[in-house]
Amino acid sequence: MLELFISTFATLFVVIDPVGCAPIYGGLTASYTPQAARSTAIRASIIASTILIIFALFGKGLLAALAIELNAFRIAGGVMLFLIALEMVFEKRTQRREERVEKVLHTPEPHEDISVFPMAMPMIAGPGSIATVMLMMGHANDRIGAAVVLAALICVLLLTALALLAAGPIMRLLGSRVEAVITRVLGVLLGALAVQYVIDGVRGVLLGH
Repeated sequence: MLELFISTFATLFVVIDPVGCAPIYGGLTASYTPQAARSTAIRASIIASTILIIFALFGKGLLAALAIELNAFRIAGGVMLFLIALEMVFEKRTQRREERVEKVLHTPEPHEDISVFPMAMPMIAGPGSIATVMLMMGHANDRIGAAVVLAALICVLLLTALALLAAGPIMRLLGSRVEAVITRVLGVLLGALAVQYVIDGVRGVLLGH
């Protein structure tokens, strides 16, 4: 169970990327009061957590209703995560996030609640994290395993909330260059995990389980 927890935690941490979300959030809330920034961070974390927990609990039933085998989802999820890893290594993901920030900052509705978009979705609870949490729940063979996956998910979400709350100090501490290095390293690790998911899915198809 410890191995499942570590694997789930590491994968979700890389995909959700709390360190990468913090500078984006800091930029979005640069004109906010400290109290408004804190409340927005908490609200975004709660919304994203609700979305991911719902998919974690009911995603498997959704796959069954759509007649999608778990191995097929493993392969598809692995491919999606590998694409995210490529974007992280070549900084495409950061560029896309910054473009979303620009759209929000230049929206004609200055009072739009950024806790829903873009922070909760797709920054935190995006396609990659949703696919990952469903994928990891597929590795849980019983209720204890499912509880372990949920515990790892909650830990990552708590770290993400803390990162958003400390966005200003983190930005000053890390700087753009250090953040870029961390993003690339995490991207390489995520790429390896993604390939492993595809291998597991293909092995399951060939062996019939």
